[in-house]
Amino acid sequence: MLNFYKIAANTFKESIREPIFGVLLLFAVLLIGHFPSMALFVFSEQLKLVVDSSMATTLLFGLFVAVFSSSHTVSREMRNGTVLLLMSKPVSRWAFILAKIFGIVAASVLFVFICSTASVISIYVAVDQFRLDLTAYLLFFGTVLVSCIVGMLLNFFRGDSFPASMALVMAVLLPIFAAFCMVFKESPALSMPDYIMALILLFFAVSAMATITVVFATRLDMVANLCICSVIFFLGLISSFLFQRETGSAVLDFLCSVFYAILPNWQFFWVADALAVQQPIPMEYVIYSGIYVVIYIILCSIWAVAIFLNREIAKDAR
Repeated sequence: MLNFYKIAANTFKESIREPIFGVLLLFAVLLIGHFPSMALFVFSEQLKLVVDSSMATTLLFGLFVAVFSSSHTVSREMRNGTVLLLMSKPVSRWAFILAKIFGIVAASVLFVFICSTASVISIYVAVDQFRLDLTAYLLFFGTVLVSCIVGMLLNFFRGDSFPASMALVMAVLLPIFAAFCMVFKESPALSMPDYIMALILLFFAVSAMATITVVFATRLDMVANLCICSVIFFLGLISSFLFQRETGSAVLDFLCSVFYAILPNWQFFWVADALAVQQPIPMEYVIYSGIYVVIYIILCSIWAVAIFLNREIAKDAR
């Protein structure tokens, strides 16, 4: 158990220390913070556009973060022979790959958490279709700037990783700012409890995607992993349309049901349409979605362990 914890913690640290993690996080947060100004003069649809764009940015960038993290911490360690060193220790293969999954999921969840708090702030910035809360708008970008400055100072004086330091400072400052907005600012024309439920569903979706990326990272390099995961992501978005319809053939209907069961249905986690029409999101739906994700993660973890148990790693060492 101690080895499992150390590998998972080291994987998490390696993931958030990667420059690509910092670039994606900074770009996503700046983009989310800028959505209110991009959605001005849209005839009472500003809030909807901010919500939809923020959630879509979080989900899409979360996929990229998961793929890059798994490629850097799994595929690269197989190429440079680091796995051989770990296997020489009292570390089983199943413990190694499960710890990698846990660490990458944790890094992805941190990314989604920061983007989600930025999304909450953006909602309060978007006052109406003709104006912004300029003070909150500038304070948001000031908070991001302070996070970058603290990261640079820690990197210069202590040698800490700039992306990791910046991300951790954001994970502290942005939630404080979001909580301040929720307490002291006027509530937007949106049910915040329902919006938080929608953001929790995004946590579930990105966690499932992170597990899938680790499965393919045991066999594929980054580009191939990204391509396959992008296809799975796209097919999962339209799986209800593709595989839940009558074809007139028993064989095709059976194959469609199999593909529908195998592919994750990302529409379960995308409730932006419900938010747009102010339809309540019941807690039972979130609980059932969480159970669905847990089962899917368990099955993907078993798949990853089964693949890695038969993986020849010695020949990848250079």
